[in-house]
Amino acid sequence: MNKSPLRIALFTGLYAPFLTGVSIAVHQRVHWLLQQGHEVFLVHPQINDQYPKKVSDRPMEGLSELQSFSNFSAYAFPTKPLIFYKSLPQPLSYRHWSDTKLLENFQPDIVVVEEAAQMRGLYSLFLQGYGRPIGSEYAKKTRTPTISLFHTDIVAYIKYYLGDSFFNLIRPIIPTLVKQFSDFYDLNLFSSREQLTKYKNLKCQRSEYLPYQGIDCEKFHPRNITYNPIPNDDRLTLLFVGRITAEKNVSQLIDAYPLIAAKIPNVHLVIVGSGPQDEEIRQRAQNITGITIWGESHGTELLGWFARADVFVNPSVTENFCTTTNEALASGTPVVAAFAPSTTEQVFPGRNGFLAEPNDPVDFAQRVIAILENPDLKAELTSQARPSILEFDWSACMQKFEDRLYQLVEASKKAKVA
Repeated sequence: MNKSPLRIALFTGLYAPFLTGVSIAVHQRVHWLLQQGHEVFLVHPQINDQYPKKVSDRPMEGLSELQSFSNFSAYAFPTKPLIFYKSLPQPLSYRHWSDTKLLENFQPDIVVVEEAAQMRGLYSLFLQGYGRPIGSEYAKKTRTPTISLFHTDIVAYIKYYLGDSFFNLIRPIIPTLVKQFSDFYDLNLFSSREQLTKYKNLKCQRSEYLPYQGIDCEKFHPRNITYNPIPNDDRLTLLFVGRITAEKNVSQLIDAYPLIAAKIPNVHLVIVGSGPQDEEIRQRAQNITGITIWGESHGTELLGWFARADVFVNPSVTENFCTTTNEALASGTPVVAAFAPSTTEQVFPGRNGFLAEPNDPVDFAQRVIAILENPDLKAELTSQARPSILEFDWSACMQKFEDRLYQLVEASKKAKVA
């Protein structure tokens, strides 16, 4: 197999300074590929004055770090804010920019599309977005392999944002949408086996599992306790890190906390992140002693939160192999998460944490209490947290991803010759 460097065009619907797990993963992926000598053309959303100033001011790793590589180039496509979430972008339609022209200029060996659903407009059910699949015209002309990486449970997001009534109306056509959406790509990759099964049942085409969604296990590490954001606080800490949105189910933590505090008086719930439900969560928490709404956290402070926490809590049922859950485990912190398809691949009950019934604050609270009131159990879960996630170290996952890219490029070359 030819192992010469590849020319990779990577399109993403999310990138710094838009704060999501996808943005962080894309940056890490591009950085790793550049380090291996591949030539990468990153096509990412433009930041403009239509977004809140706090978005553009975020201290996130981004283009400035990548621009030191001579094998890197980039293009920022025009955007406007997503209807339901003004701090996230949607690309303007094909009338404003052309992926085909960009690809004709770069002439990649392979095209990678991350979070293609948002590029297409599926987050808002075709109300916004680019409106057509990335790379499809170019691929037809050149037979260049094009792959899509699924980061988000699109179906669950549509249900959360559009409501049960509307979702039930469109439920019969969802398999058709998924089939049409996925059929444009030579391969659709899932980082969760359970999500792959779900979408195969929804007629997802040419789909397979690949653990491409890693984390930096050297960066997220128990030794980061030296960065403890609250060094003089000896309370037991429950930590949530993520976007404050409906699908993340943060309100369930507010419901569960009083039940936990009744059994574990010296407990502190810290909610790290931001989003459209910021004000609602702050109002609900303001009269409850022991809850801190921290806001966004970055750098060593965030690393310190992960390592300092006694239990990481994740009530979301829409995760697709949640990055923050893995970051907590790599930091030596046991996890209590809502039972969901991908969480069963990360949280192993009695080994590195517990799974709770979805949307059940009572059961969630009981799982947390079981850990905090039993020091021996907590110590055992803590000792097993980091080892349980080491197979998803970023370098190991990216090696598998790179191998798959080479296979697809080689297969494409053989097909062209034939």
